[in-house]
Amino acid sequence: MSVSQSFATSLSSSSSAFFVSSNFISSGYGVQNVPFPAKSIGVVKCVAAPQEQETVFKTKVPRNSNMAKLQAGYLFPEIARRRNAHLLKYPDAKVISLGIGDTTEPIPEVITSAMAQKSLGLSTREGYSGYGAEQGEKPLRAAIASTFYGNFGIEEDDIFISDGAKCDISRLQVVFGSNVTMAVQDPSYPAYVDSSVIMGQTGQFQKDVEKYATIEYMRCTAENGFFPDLSTVGRTDIIFFCSPNNPTGSAATREQLTQLVQFAKKNGSIIVYDSAYALYMSDDNPRSIFEIPGAKEVAIETSSYSKYAGFTGVRLGWTVVPKQLLFSDGFPVAKDFNRIVCTCFNGASNIAQAGALACLSPEGLKAMYEVIGFYKENTDIIVDTFNSLGFKVYGGKNAPYVWVHFPGQSSWDVFSEILERTHVVTTPGSGFGPGGEGFIRVSAFGHRENILEACRRFKQLYK
Repeated sequence: MSVSQSFATSLSSSSSAFFVSSNFISSGYGVQNVPFPAKSIGVVKCVAAPQEQETVFKTKVPRNSNMAKLQAGYLFPEIARRRNAHLLKYPDAKVISLGIGDTTEPIPEVITSAMAQKSLGLSTREGYSGYGAEQGEKPLRAAIASTFYGNFGIEEDDIFISDGAKCDISRLQVVFGSNVTMAVQDPSYPAYVDSSVIMGQTGQFQKDVEKYATIEYMRCTAENGFFPDLSTVGRTDIIFFCSPNNPTGSAATREQLTQLVQFAKKNGSIIVYDSAYALYMSDDNPRSIFEIPGAKEVAIETSSYSKYAGFTGVRLGWTVVPKQLLFSDGFPVAKDFNRIVCTCFNGASNIAQAGALACLSPEGLKAMYEVIGFYKENTDIIVDTFNSLGFKVYGGKNAPYVWVHFPGQSSWDVFSEILERTHVVTTPGSGFGPGGEGFIRVSAFGHRENILEACRRFKQLYK
């Protein structure tokens, strides 16, 4: 028996078979009446290949149930995902990013040269240094204390140098633990809420009101000057407050911050005050919470070089925890924060700290203010553009963000329309909380030519 005869015989032994027809391929596939060989090949048996059951190994470690409470992705990675999808759809488009708020202009040379010198010094025996103090190098702590807090009774050992304000927000949450309640401006920077959720300080997300249970959302609107009506705010242990505010760009007045400090004292609360945009202030408003009498007893302040000196990639910030700030049992908050820092952190980069110290020299401060001034000019261009188009525009004067109102519209829908029709990335207001619905945030961080081009596209879209 030949090989072909053997093959045909084995096929014909099937009890489940189909017969080949010359008209088998239908016209639906564009081919008809394909001729098959005249010689019969017998009966064909369909034999299903054995399917191996894929087994996925799972550990016995339960997932942190608080992670499951988080809604979708963190705001800015989600924006980046949508931007990348847009680029796939329009590979030749010149996309301009005015969304995440990343700085774009070069770090001044007086600052980078100090970092370069420190870096080169590490290649010598005399200049090498390994682990530093977890709290930061003393000269930098002293310079920050004298430059930003010289008249407010803040001392260098109240200051903790870090790799950024965002990181310190999470470290503070670890200090506070899961058995505290918290309040947040609505809208506000999403890291406050998300870190609270992860720590287990909240209940489940309530889809009908777009809020997490047990968080006190302090509504900030144009009608109340973007400062909450504290008479309607319930007592919480922790109050997160940012001024100048991200995303609205509003800055609290001295009178308003005095009310906030008195409110915290009355309720025995701790304020976590984010002053990351303080140097953008144009109005005569406080740049630090510690300008307010009594604040050292109820407040922590966190700040950053990211938006001052272009350190978004270098990473350097600080947090002030006064000695006078005590827990309910009288234990100093600073001691617990110090313990968390020593446990979870090995100190900021010594190269970054060299750059940060150079920022506070007379030449460094001058250079920083020049960069800030450039971004503030960008802000003016964006504000003028949207004003000319008839939009209600907020912010811009005291912060590098413009808060534009699109009444009755979904923030994500506006974001999508702008991206689709202008190739400009913004930030949907609802990503900052339910109070941000109907707004978009436009960042002033960008090269001047990109700012001008983005504004030209806005005018073309909304003229």
